[in-house]
Amino acid sequence: MSHQRTIRRRTAVRPVLLLCLTSVLLVTAWTTAPRAVSGPPGRGPAAAPAPPAPEEPVPALGRTWPVGLRPLVVHAWEPPPTPYARGHRGVDLAAPPGSPVRAVAAGRVSFAGRVAGRGVISIELTGTGDPLLRTTYEPVQPSVREGDEVTAGTPVGTMEPSPSHCPTACLHWGLRRGETYLNPLSLLPPRLLRRGPSRLLPVPDQYAVGP
Repeated sequence: MSHQRTIRRRTAVRPVLLLCLTSVLLVTAWTTAPRAVSGPPGRGPAAAPAPPAPEEPVPALGRTWPVGLRPLVVHAWEPPPTPYARGHRGVDLAAPPGSPVRAVAAGRVSFAGRVAGRGVISIELTGTGDPLLRTTYEPVQPSVREGDEVTAGTPVGTMEPSPSHCPTACLHWGLRRGETYLNPLSLLPPRLLRRGPSRLLPVPDQYAVGP
């Protein structure tokens, strides 16, 4: 009799164990299965976020370098990976103090004054979209005022002596559209970016080698 009761108890336990095991398998499958992201009720699955729009190209409308003929680029443009990360938001062009600084393209002076003790000039470039492209130059002693209209090559100030992170004195030239920093060199057409061919200069008489 005791042996029969033991068999009946074991037989009763098996369905319970099977039920528990089945429940565990169902829960595991439900939690690990991929599911579509649902949107608001009644609107079906939410669409995946659209990729960011490609950056609008910068028109090569510059007609001159801001300083010199083909100044040395001391520090190139290094866009930061995020808006608050470290980077170089512009280019540095070698130029001694007192060098004239020119507008690279036509526009309107939107700022001419001092920021953190340095002279700064900002120019909104004509016909460059909404918001307009804006170039900046520093450190510069302005010779223009806010609201002045300028054309490519118009002198806007002179390089002023100022502590610099460059090995020599340099002009920091920047470009922005709204809050987005862009490479100012992209404003210049290829003919201005190319270095001219090497030329043999005439040898002074005192250095001429005789026959």
